[in-house]
Amino acid sequence: MNAPPPTSGTATWSVVEDGWNPQRANYFETIFTVGNGRLGTRGSLEERHTGALTGTFIAGVYDAYDSPVIDLVNAPDWLDSEVFVDGMRLDTESARVVEHRRELDLRSGVLHRDTVFALPDGARVRLRTQRFASIDDRDLCGVRIEVSCLDRAGAVTLRTGIDANRRNLERLPTYREQTTFGYERKWDKWAKSTHLVSVGAGFDGAVGVIETRTIDSGIDLAYAFTCSAAGGRRQQRSRHDAIEMEWQFDTGAGESVRVDKLVGIATSRDYRSVNPPRERAVDTVARAGSFDTAAAANRAAWDRAWADADCEVVGNDRVTQALRFAIYHLIIAADPDDPTVSIGAKSLSGEGYRGHVFWDTEVMLLPFFLFTQPRAARALLGYRHHTLPGAREVAADNGTGGARFAWESADTGREECPQYTPDGTDRFYTREEELHITADVAYAIMRYATVTGDDDYLFGEGAEILFETARFWVQRCVEEGDRLVLRTVMGPDEFHSHVDNNAFTNKLVHWHLQQAAAVYERMSRECREQLRDLMASIGLDPGEPAQWLATADRLRAPTDPDCGVIEQFDGYFDRTVVPIVEWDDHDMPRYPVGCDPFNCERTSLLKQPDVVMLLHMLPDEYSLSTRLLNYEFYEQRTMHKSSLSPSIHAIVGLQVGDSRTAERYFGRSAFVDLDDNQGNTEAGIHIASAAGTWQVATHGFGGFRAAADGLRFAPALPPSWQRLRFSVQWRGRTVRADLGHRDARFELVGAGPAVEITVWERPVTLEPGGVVEVEAS
Repeated sequence: MNAPPPTSGTATWSVVEDGWNPQRANYFETIFTVGNGRLGTRGSLEERHTGALTGTFIAGVYDAYDSPVIDLVNAPDWLDSEVFVDGMRLDTESARVVEHRRELDLRSGVLHRDTVFALPDGARVRLRTQRFASIDDRDLCGVRIEVSCLDRAGAVTLRTGIDANRRNLERLPTYREQTTFGYERKWDKWAKSTHLVSVGAGFDGAVGVIETRTIDSGIDLAYAFTCSAAGGRRQQRSRHDAIEMEWQFDTGAGESVRVDKLVGIATSRDYRSVNPPRERAVDTVARAGSFDTAAAANRAAWDRAWADADCEVVGNDRVTQALRFAIYHLIIAADPDDPTVSIGAKSLSGEGYRGHVFWDTEVMLLPFFLFTQPRAARALLGYRHHTLPGAREVAADNGTGGARFAWESADTGREECPQYTPDGTDRFYTREEELHITADVAYAIMRYATVTGDDDYLFGEGAEILFETARFWVQRCVEEGDRLVLRTVMGPDEFHSHVDNNAFTNKLVHWHLQQAAAVYERMSRECREQLRDLMASIGLDPGEPAQWLATADRLRAPTDPDCGVIEQFDGYFDRTVVPIVEWDDHDMPRYPVGCDPFNCERTSLLKQPDVVMLLHMLPDEYSLSTRLLNYEFYEQRTMHKSSLSPSIHAIVGLQVGDSRTAERYFGRSAFVDLDDNQGNTEAGIHIASAAGTWQVATHGFGGFRAAADGLRFAPALPPSWQRLRFSVQWRGRTVRADLGHRDARFELVGAGPAVEITVWERPVTLEPGGVVEVEAS
């Protein structure tokens, strides 16, 4: 049905850096991250530069030594390389840069580099590299380094290895107001923390191996690498925290030399691994074969991923590029083979938020994986079951039974949210009060079960989480006359702490308790023995589900048809109205005079959607008129100071018929990192915004919805878009959608019965292998 995809070189499949600008280098380090869901490596130059913010991050490798809260460890650097020509080091400061271009091929996950340096006598030398982290073999990475003497002969020395001398950023001291530092110094001003100690380095023949251990968590890491080159003289060196191979070549004018490097990475926490990390790392490079073989296998795996995940806008290449860029970073953020890890707020692309996991995963990220890579969605939910013991500890620490998920979690599920900002000046209350994450996890469980029909999961791990978290809510609610309330909480907004009866939280809890009771009732009819075993395992009394329903009935929560404008929390309508009167260059709100993120408590300003987020997550709970009324009221009060905010406003605005701001909000979400429109992309990808971008395209402009009764499409494309093409997974089958302004085409892929969908409120039957065309009435 769809036309063949464009070739890898077209603009919609790549992101390019053209020219060298050290002040933009940290931005490109984030943008050019390569990864595979198990690890991510920032797009730093192989030889680094002054002010570089390098990093490789391995999912699940956390450590709390030498830091107030746990960090995702900045792991050993597998790229570490240097090139010398006639004794001159080729880097952006030692030699003059004549040309510089890098291109991230989104289709294959390969970062290409082409830099021409000038030696002191003017002779030019070209340095080309390719790098990838394989999604075919998630233990494998590769880099190819090629040096060409363009004008005359030269003596080339090429050194490459593994550097295990790594540190994490720790805390930024408080400086005088308005103090700034240039790119050369700004990371040096941070305190650093140490998480790794070297436990062995050396060579076994032509294979170099370095082993490290996290100091507090005791995770063993092993890196093994091999190199191949035609000709040259090779030397091998090792010290306690680094290993390297060095080649020396005598290169003629116009000649090139090349070294291919393959790296195997293993840890002692790897899911279902038995053999020691060292042995597995060595085996990885042994089975990989050549660089070309490994690169081809990686490309084939990417082709399979894109076949399910691609999203294309015909008629707007810049938007297609932004969508593919977002999807690329989503794909490299999730490991479908490991249900013990999740995705941090900066994925595996930087140290922002210390690699901690938030509600973003369940609310923003899960829909993308649910409809394009269900195995990855299942693995992400597996993380919540894996950390359920930690959630039980969090509940106990706060004086209740059951399980309460931490606002920020890492490897154990315990609370890891810092109490203060990095400079120590402002207090966070999210760790104590932002309780809604527990209901958000329940929401994700039920969405997964609805879309996949996976009752084995729902009646197993899913039910255990639902039941244990329902118990927490029963004990967290307090009496107020004949009703129950939730006091001292914080909603998604985050500008307002210590509030009572946040509407979003109360309604999600109300819904959560009802869903838990419904699952219990289904299990009592459909799988009694499994229910009995689960009840025995967690000590569940048969009378508790009735208590869940009774709690839901008494809990103050906004319900239709009489709720009108929903008060975000008790007393919100009494807060001082501070109008938004100024917008930035991206047409997004600026803080009113005298306002900042920590002094908006007494105002009506919102950081991000709260009631509007409720309308997004539970649209069927509210009439169209109620949703429109609340959207219009809260949209004008929202500052959008979270990257997930614009996409939610775009989706809800489109659903209620207010399309006036949808393209603007979509642009803010789609280009938050490509255009660095928040100015902080250097700290890592805004992965929730990437997922929100996909949701705006599919759920917003594509009008796509999925419920128990099937799939619905009601496209309403922007005028500049000719067509929107994407695929979704539904109950083990693939539905390909090709949507226009007044027509739509659908294809059902996969054996099985016909599928009924709804298009522009009309029923449509899809037969396997056939294409159905629908005209808008």
